[in-house]
Amino acid sequence: MRSQMSLSLTLALTAALLGLAAFAAWRGARAPNPHRGPRMIPWRLIMLLAAAGAILMIVHLANLGGMTTGQRTI
Repeated sequence: MRSQMSLSLTLALTAALLGLAAFAAWRGARAPNPHRGPRMIPWRLIMLLAAAGAILMIVHLANLGGMTTGQRTI
């Protein structure tokens, strides 16, 4: 049995991942503060992973909209 994510869940995940990517980009671009010590959270990696997840969700939105992506099976 094949199940799909609903449109509302896909939109919510897309918005959350885009928000996380924007927040991580802002935090990663801040100047380091040597008095507080090293950064313990890899903000740039989090930004890249969230952006990649958002791209996947956008492709899923396109698939839900009727666009065919990927390889065609004969």
